[in-house]
Amino acid sequence: MPPCLSSDPKPEWIGPLHRAAIVAIALALVAPLAVAAAASTLRAVTDDLSRKVRVPPAPLRIVSLAPGATEMLFAAGAGGQLIATVEYASEPAAARRIPRIGDVAAIDMERLVALRPDVVVAWPAGGNPAQRQKIAALGIPLYDQQVQRLAELAGSLRRLGALAGTEPLAARAADSLEARLAALERAYVAGAWGAGRRPSVLLQVWNRPIYTVGGRHLMSDALSVCGARNVFAELPEPGPVVDTEAVIARNPDIIIAAGPRGETAAWVADWRRFPTLEAVRRARVVAFEDQALSRLGPSVIDATEELCRTIVRLGGDGSGGGS
Repeated sequence: MPPCLSSDPKPEWIGPLHRAAIVAIALALVAPLAVAAAASTLRAVTDDLSRKVRVPPAPLRIVSLAPGATEMLFAAGAGGQLIATVEYASEPAAARRIPRIGDVAAIDMERLVALRPDVVVAWPAGGNPAQRQKIAALGIPLYDQQVQRLAELAGSLRRLGALAGTEPLAARAADSLEARLAALERAYVAGAWGAGRRPSVLLQVWNRPIYTVGGRHLMSDALSVCGARNVFAELPEPGPVVDTEAVIARNPDIIIAAGPRGETAAWVADWRRFPTLEAVRRARVVAFEDQALSRLGPSVIDATEELCRTIVRLGGDGSGGGS
């Protein structure tokens, strides 16, 4: 469990059972107070799932439970209202100074209670459902921030601006993002390799087992914007496991190993065991280590621009039709 925010260390006798008791007491004490506070001053905002969320007037005490949501809040002008976030919330640089209360899979509920947040911003497609239920039981408003397409980022930014009372800043950031995305779409409207040629791509996000992205994931949409197509776009899961037989059957033009720094060289080497694959035969198996592509924040546009350049370059040898 991450260290307590207090400077005084916990006595060693406070074990898991004592922690559970503390959380249970907090549930009993805090929830009635939250209900009473809702009587007069709360306002309703709409989250990315079209849910009405009631929060106090801005500025707020915000806890973000996803790296992408943290980046989005900073872009919307609400970084100064963040009081805690999770591991890997590293963008922008100012986010690295925000206290951590856990990671996407598990947070320290005691610390969350002690922080007395006005709202928790979460990514509903990930995280821990049991902890989401506990947060709701505490009476803490839960705002869901989620996009599946790059075009949805701007609207999500504007909604976060409404949440935090930073609408003008959020609107400017959203307008800039829309303009950049429109320029990308114009650049690759004829396909990444020109003349309507849209190479098929395996976007590998983990190795052994092989994880990729389904057609509803933001990274799949990034491939589409680049004038390429996700070879597993028909799969409904955001992050499905696939086997090598399925990859061989689809025989992608390109394999992109989009993973953590230091990991992807081994993934690329693994594919050399399958020399009949078009991507292997044409030397189109490449590493892509820009983590912004999977962070699901505004910097995904930067990563998409680089992804597009990578795909275009791989078609420039003449064997795939040229750029």
